[in-house]
Amino acid sequence: MRHRIAVVGSGPAGLTFARVLHRHDHPVAVLERDPTPDAHPPGGTLDLHEGLGQLALDKAGLLAEFQALSRPEGQAMRILDTDGTVLRDWRPRPGDRANPEIDRGQLRDLLLDPLDVQWGRGVTQVVPGTRDGVVVHFADGRQETFDLVVGADGAWSRIRPAVSSVAPHYTGITSIETSLDDVDTRHSDLARLIGDGSLAVYGVNRSLVAQRNSGGHVKVYTKFRAPLDWHTNLDLADVEAVRSSLLALFDGWAAPVLDLLRHGTAFVHRPFYVLPVSHTWTHVPGVTLLGDAAHLMPPLGAGANLAMLEGAELAEFIAAAPGPGDLDEAVRAFEEQMWARAGRWAKITTAGLERLVSPDPAEALALFDQVQPS
Repeated sequence: MRHRIAVVGSGPAGLTFARVLHRHDHPVAVLERDPTPDAHPPGGTLDLHEGLGQLALDKAGLLAEFQALSRPEGQAMRILDTDGTVLRDWRPRPGDRANPEIDRGQLRDLLLDPLDVQWGRGVTQVVPGTRDGVVVHFADGRQETFDLVVGADGAWSRIRPAVSSVAPHYTGITSIETSLDDVDTRHSDLARLIGDGSLAVYGVNRSLVAQRNSGGHVKVYTKFRAPLDWHTNLDLADVEAVRSSLLALFDGWAAPVLDLLRHGTAFVHRPFYVLPVSHTWTHVPGVTLLGDAAHLMPPLGAGANLAMLEGAELAEFIAAAPGPGDLDEAVRAFEEQMWARAGRWAKITTAGLERLVSPDPAEALALFDQVQPS
């Protein structure tokens, strides 16, 4: 008899989990509150690491398709001083596929292909420990019961309270994101400045990163230290007011760098929240977590990779469970494995964020040289 399994959330973690279970011919209900796949912009590009995200796609049987879609040239990184001086200009060697980039939308569509996602099914809470299993409560008032509910619903997970009372806390660092379209024809000078991958500039307690996506689309991310209520006197919906505020914050930086903000089409505020570095919980039968729901950490390239590998591994643990009574032990074994690896990465990314948005910009350059020596 098959286990009744649901995963809440259709991000990289939830979809990878469902795809690997699908490959093992095990049904899974994918529950997503968004009404359609395109209800929100999918976000920027992701670099998928060989031993993490790419390994997860291999477990899902999708590595070849990923390689056809990905952009190895997107691994390139150029670092400027605030006056525009080029400090580093690293480019991947031919055949280097350690961390190729792929747009989030392309990755989503790749994972979605055969899955039957239940769109518009917002989950409000789960109640484990009932006689029939775990009860899932939906926003429309309905309920369903499952043997296992997997929370892959991100930073503000509705599933997490079933296993942990811990909530994310603000890091003291916030981000404002903007974007440029058709950059190669409309802003060819900025396209050349960015190159094939990313451009980064580090100043005192602030940074700016421009990252090329496919189709001439560029995402621009500013990061700076500020109290959570720093924008009290700023209307974040007023594009020109936000632009002026950012230009003042980065005043004195090289004109081409500031042009990335001058030409931005819209601005999105994203304060950085994290869970404690070693976030674990007492195992609760019938409920577990993946990705940001389990171990929200600074967005330095590890989160989606970890989430995807966790989804694939949990699916494999479940598929390998020999009988109906072994599901809980499979989940326990997975959690122990996830916690150990996530704890290591949380320490790395927490320390990394402190160095990338630092009173001493040389710390960011030194970190790059450690990670990607020339």
